[in-house]
Parts: sequence; C-alpha cells; structure tokens
Amino acid sequence: MSMDSTYRGDRLELTIYGQSHSPTIGVYIKGLPEGVAPDPEYTAKLMARRAPGNNAWSTPRREKDEVIFEREGDVLHGYIVNTNTKPKDYASIMNKPRPGHADYTGKIKYKDEAAQSGGGIFSGRMTAPLCIAGSIALNELGRMGIEVHAHLKKCAGVSDDSYYDHEVNDAAFKDALSHVGGKEFPAVDDVKAELMKEAIEKARMDCDSVGAVVECVIYGLPAGLGGPLFDGLEGKIAKLIYAIPAVKGVEFGAGFDVADLRGSENNDPFVMKDGDVALKTNNCGGILGGISVGGGVPLVFDCAFKPTPSISKTQQTVDIANKTDTTINIEGRHDPCVAPRAVPVVEAAAAIAIYDEILNGGLS
Repeated sequence: MSMDSTYRGDRLELTIYGQSHSPTIGVYIKGLPEGVAPDPEYTAKLMARRAPGNNAWSTPRREKDEVIFEREGDVLHGYIVNTNTKPKDYASIMNKPRPGHADYTGKIKYKDEAAQSGGGIFSGRMTAPLCIAGSIALNELGRMGIEVHAHLKKCAGVSDDSYYDHEVNDAAFKDALSHVGGKEFPAVDDVKAELMKEAIEKARMDCDSVGAVVECVIYGLPAGLGGPLFDGLEGKIAKLIYAIPAVKGVEFGAGFDVADLRGSENNDPFVMKDGDVALKTNNCGGILGGISVGGGVPLVFDCAFKPTPSISKTQQTVDIANKTDTTINIEGRHDPCVAPRAVPVVEAAAAIAIYDEILNGGLS
C-alpha cells in the first residue's frame, strides 16, 4: 500500500512522497497552466521561513532545504535532498508508540512500511513539499493582486495584535501583517513576540512543549470564488490546512464565538464602499454561502496547532512486541512549538486552495 499522499483538486493534483528521514522528499504537481513555472528565488525565501535549525524555538536539525525542480512532461517535480537524518535516535522506541504521534495508527494501516524513524510521512518535515507547491501558488496569486499573510495570533497564552482588533480592511494592520514574513519570529507586535519566545523557551527548559493559534488573512480576493455545499470555499481551504500534521482545528471569521451571539450581533451589515458592495463588519470571515464576498473584504481564518507531542518528559505507552505497559523517553530533535515555522505552511496551503479554485474558473 502506497504511503504517498495525493491532493486532488478541481484542477491541481499534488502527490507528496518521502519520509522524514528518507533520502529525498518532494511533490509532483499536475494541472499548472502552460507557461507557469517556479521562481526558484521566491521558493527559496518561503522555504527559508519554514526551515529547521535556525533559532532556539525550533528543532536543532539543520537542513538547507534547497529545492530542485524538474519537468517530466506536463508534471512539475520539486524535491529536496535530506542531509541531516539521525534514525538511530529512534532505534530504542520502534515498538513503543509515542503518545500524540501517528506511530500506532500508522503501523495499523501500513504495517512495517510505517515503522520508519522521525515520524515517517506523518512528520512535520513533510510540510516542506507542501511549501514547494505553495510557493508557486503564492507567486501566481501575487501576480493577480491577491496577498496571503499569516502570523501567530496566540501562543502559550500570549496574544498578538490580530485582524479582529481593527476595522474590516484596516490599512495599518494590513501593512504590519505583510511585514511578518520578513521577521525572525512571525508576530505582528514585537513586544508580544518576545513574550511568546520566553514562554516557548520555558516549556523547552521544562522538557515540554506548547501549542498555538495561527491567523491567516487573504487580501484582494474577488467576489464569487467557491460555491454551495461541497464546493464551499471554507471546505476547500480546510482540506489543505488539515494536511498540516499538527493542525487540530480550523475556524473562519468569528468561528466558534458565533455560538454565543444573537443573529443581530453576528450578521454583517452590507454597505457601499468606493462604489462596491462591502461589509461593515466581518464575522463571516469574508465568505457567505461558501462563496467569497470580495469588495475589499478579506478572507480570514484561524487554525489551532497542538503542542509538539515529542517531549523529553517520561510518558506512559506500551511495548507492542512484548504486549506490556511501559514508559518512554523520546530522544531526537524536536520543536518546543511547531507553530512559528508553520506560519508559512499555512500561507502555502491556503494559497493552493485559492489558486486551484481560480484555475477552475473562479474568476470567469
């Protein structure tokens, strides 16, 4: 049974292959329009934001993540050569599933094929190929005037400045958010960024980890993208976001908070702005009936990341081979919080969904 993973969109098809410690990892991309080609420099900048080993709050595993592109007929192949694998770090726990990981369920489905080190295809390492494909989508969307920006909205109880602290299309917040990608730590407010880093470091020193919420805002979307029911834009985006291994929740607009509102509070009044129909507020997150509102109303969603399950504390598990209860101490190199490096991955995943919808005739 193949352990490759394939996304079948309306026009795009992506097949991600490899494992955390395999010689190479990569993605095959089908469905790109004629003339669309990767921009290696643009791709390299996005990959550098996701790359491991660059700071105290990420895994010490260092990989250059240099992307090699090859054409194979109508298929674009982008891949990375892994250069810093340490499978011996996992030798002592191959029969002891790590709590919070896919070790147990992966082995049920894929048998010994899943018994690979570093989390195999379930590893956060596999978001690198997702970013390879996403870099092309982000670049193409940028040519259309569509911008996709994300940041750490909340981490270890510390909240960053966010979209809903401002008016619907606040220019100052948009400008601040657009600069997050150039920062070492992906937060809008630099003071809050320092507090987040301190909280992450505290968890690391405690042999533990923390989770986070990433907010993504998409500017410049035209009205009319998406459709009803199974064709809803929320569902298309969520499918790609849930391909990020540590994501446990996605909410659009005001999300779960709408459950505590009355209709009169949740409804977004329509207004005319610069000759276009727009919204006075944006509780809907820029989507109504599965279709983008447009008119200068950004698409907004949050996604929740679980704490990194690989922690240095002793944890309870089982020995599958001996069928006994036991404990486990996880070695290896792991992020005390995966979310800072996941911010560009969220942008990439969202861009793939939007670009696929546009290629499917969303702008016709």
